[in-house]
Amino acid sequence: MPHVRNAVFIAWMAKNDWTALELARALNTVINEVTQRTSTRGELSEVTIRKWRAGETTWPQAKARMALEQVSGRSAADLGFLPPDRRKSRAAPEDPLRRRTFLTAASAAGAAALSGAAPAVGSSDVLRLRQQLDTVNALDDQRGGHDRVEKAALAGAQEAVGLQARAGTQRTRQKLFALAADFTATAAWSCVDAQERARARTHLDRALYLAGLAQDPALTLRVWNSVSMLAHQQGDHSEALAAGQAARATPVTRRDPLYASLAHARTAIAHAHLDEGRQALRALDLAEASLDKAEPDRPRPSWIAFYGAAELHALTAIVRDRIGDAAYAEAASFQALAALPTTFRRNRALATVRLSLAQLHQGDIEQATATTAQVFDEMRGVPLPGRMRALLGDFHRDLITLAPGSALALDWADRYRTEWSRP
Repeated sequence: MPHVRNAVFIAWMAKNDWTALELARALNTVINEVTQRTSTRGELSEVTIRKWRAGETTWPQAKARMALEQVSGRSAADLGFLPPDRRKSRAAPEDPLRRRTFLTAASAAGAAALSGAAPAVGSSDVLRLRQQLDTVNALDDQRGGHDRVEKAALAGAQEAVGLQARAGTQRTRQKLFALAADFTATAAWSCVDAQERARARTHLDRALYLAGLAQDPALTLRVWNSVSMLAHQQGDHSEALAAGQAARATPVTRRDPLYASLAHARTAIAHAHLDEGRQALRALDLAEASLDKAEPDRPRPSWIAFYGAAELHALTAIVRDRIGDAAYAEAASFQALAALPTTFRRNRALATVRLSLAQLHQGDIEQATATTAQVFDEMRGVPLPGRMRALLGDFHRDLITLAPGSALALDWADRYRTEWSRP
């Protein structure tokens, strides 16, 4: 009878970036700490984990289950393992004396932790901080760059760095450094969005350092992506291109085409600002081809949730408008808005401004000024992030340039002056 792969366990490993060898080592560390044994005999191996994944082993031994539950923060059953039917099992029952000895050792280890030193930090702390990070990222998606997002992210980073000193395993320590880097990158991104450039640069430098400690190439790519955006804000498009190329060179782009697509799109924008139209369009083609290869349901960190077909359409609109193809930019903006989820309020509002700019650059002033009304409706009830204010400022400048003193331009300025300048 063929084995049934443990899809739940496989998905958990993928979501938490575990390799079979790394997980086996982490489980052995827990087992050795509990049993106080230094011998390598009987250790779990990479083959053990592969058997779990393949469904050859449907219910690990007690010590392995205990270690797995400590590392994962979930029960073995929650990870897709099935207790054997004792009435049908042909396997010899587990030695009760051996089981009692092991569980007694586990209890003693727990009691020792309670009696003196603070308990080791483990997977439950990592999971809690990860959920906290997801909440902060969701807040950013809703309202954009804001000091509340920055402060919450920095608090999470500080906690993660503080906890890593008490990490029970090296794997947990790296995960905490990764969380600290992720939190710090979120704080940096909030500052980029708010156009608080000095603070953004400080946070990005720190995030890159923490990502290095975590040995996390996906986070390294995230930081370089933000560095590229910050460089554009500062008018240094050569640095923006270099940062995009650094993002493209991270190892994660070879493992996951979604990250490669984002890096190509970022370099496309840099080429467009450097008036390198052919290179910009080539990078867009590579971004689209990479995105077509990406697995949409593959487990990934929450920060990359913004990127997909909708965001690529939005970035395409920027590139096309920059190189003088406003009609294509308008179509790409419509495609972005059709695909962007309503939860991404800030991104929808930005895509709407880009749409109005593309319409304005085609001379359709009446339609362009009407489109901007949707921006304020989309962001009703929350402050306009600095990046959005700057983009609206670009629209106002181009409107005055194309239609100086016109009734439409004056009406637009009068109608939206209060909205545009509100805190």
